[in-house]
Amino acid sequence: MHQQHRLSSLRSTQASRTERLKRITASRLELEKKRVEIDKAARERNNELLNMERECSLLEQKQAAAAMEEKQILDRLWESYGLTYDSAQPQRKELDSPAKAARQIAEYKRRISALGHVNVGAIEEYRRIKERYDYLTSQRDDVEKSRAELEGIIADITGEMKKRFKTQFDLINAAFIQTFHELFGGGTARLELEDEQDLLGCGIEIKVQPPGKVLKTLTLLSGGERAFVAIALYFAFLKVRPTPFVVMDEIEAALDDNNVARYAAYMRSMCGKTQFIVITHRRGTMEEADILYGVTMQEQGISRTLTIDLNEAERAIGTG
Repeated sequence: MHQQHRLSSLRSTQASRTERLKRITASRLELEKKRVEIDKAARERNNELLNMERECSLLEQKQAAAAMEEKQILDRLWESYGLTYDSAQPQRKELDSPAKAARQIAEYKRRISALGHVNVGAIEEYRRIKERYDYLTSQRDDVEKSRAELEGIIADITGEMKKRFKTQFDLINAAFIQTFHELFGGGTARLELEDEQDLLGCGIEIKVQPPGKVLKTLTLLSGGERAFVAIALYFAFLKVRPTPFVVMDEIEAALDDNNVARYAAYMRSMCGKTQFIVITHRRGTMEEADILYGVTMQEQGISRTLTIDLNEAERAIGTG
């Protein structure tokens, strides 16, 4: 800043000297016209002119040096701080002394060095990350909105599922109680939910009391009793939701002959709504069938299917 002030002072001095040079030059022209009359005065003026020219030369040299110094200062300002002369003007401060300014500069450099490495691309990186953040935030809000909507839908569906489950459970329980009583010829049975507050997640207990016995859970019954209870429960399902076609594969294998007869008779009573195909080796089940299909191998490697329509056979025997 001191140099700029000095440069300004030199420019002002130069302008003054230039103006003075013009006046002297004019005077010299006049003196040259009177050179013959006033030769002595002309020589004196000429000497003065030579002196002034020397001073002008010195001033021009100083001006060139000042211009070079100014250029170096402006280059350093740009290289060090990225500022032009005009952009640096708002930050201009008057200096008390060059020494104090140098100390301040050294302090500022120390502070800048203490900051460590400066990421010059931080602004661009922030802009890029901010755009990504805004995009992801928008996506998150959309997902949360969709999740809230889905949770509402799931809650509605779950409520409807609980309602339907409870309704069907009560129907199956009532049908199971009736079916058990009919198959076992007495006794009681029921289905119980382990936790009625959690209809869709809790387990179901099967509690039965065959005729003449105490109330038990299914796991405490014998193998035959468990099979008969399972058959009673399956028939209860068919009562609540009858199907047109059922295949049974030796489900009565563990029953004794009396219970096989009860099972077959009960299945016969349900033939009005459901057609049963039964795979069995038990005589009592076969006796309740309408048609028997058997496979025999009279010759090695050749199987034959035998069909007996018991209703037609009964009518034929009755006619005979």
